[in-house]
Amino acid sequence: MMKKLTLFFSILLFIFFTGCDKSSKDDTNQESSPKVTNNNDSDDKQVDKNINGDYDDFTESMKKFGDMMSGGEKVEVVNFRKLKEILPEELDDMKRTGFSGEKTNSFGIKISKAEGKYKSEDNKQRIEITIIDMGSMKGFAGMTAFAWSWAEIDKESDDGFERTFGYKGHKAFEKYSTKYQNGEVQVLVAKRFMVEVKGNDVPMEKIRSALEEVNIGDLENMKGEGVKKDE
Repeated sequence: MMKKLTLFFSILLFIFFTGCDKSSKDDTNQESSPKVTNNNDSDDKQVDKNINGDYDDFTESMKKFGDMMSGGEKVEVVNFRKLKEILPEELDDMKRTGFSGEKTNSFGIKISKAEGKYKSEDNKQRIEITIIDMGSMKGFAGMTAFAWSWAEIDKESDDGFERTFGYKGHKAFEKYSTKYQNGEVQVLVAKRFMVEVKGNDVPMEKIRSALEEVNIGDLENMKGEGVKKDE
């Protein structure tokens, strides 16, 4: 999940700055051509001015990009160790065999993630539960990274299905392959937290049952944590 989000931001950053660079070039072409001089001091000053100008443009572009991604809201994400406490210790006959957590900051967008891995005794069935605090990613970034959150999806075939639905008052999405018995369910909680449950070699009912072990209410109570009020 985190790798997908990083790639997503990188693509958006490339598109954003490509557009900004084109706009900058257009503005430059509209300006009159500078006079050519042989004064070295003047040339050095012009180079310094261009470097400082490019740095200021870059700083301003990064600020605009961050505002676009976050919708202008500043949020300090919940520590992933606190998110870990919401992960269940076990799932029916599956023990938690691993845990990982991290906090990243890309282009001003902070994300915190906790992930638990669960296996059956014969190691055939596996489930992963991931809880992500997307922080201020409520703007364009949040809508695009999880496009299903503002869409209605309902597909079904002999190979499986995918659909959006409501889960305890929150928008959710699930998909499943009946051929490979692999599936996942995602729930967007309070427009801030993403809960994702993935299962391999398990029936969809078991994936849904694992979701029930995540206390959605605890996440709802955290929706205001770290939100910085405008002074």
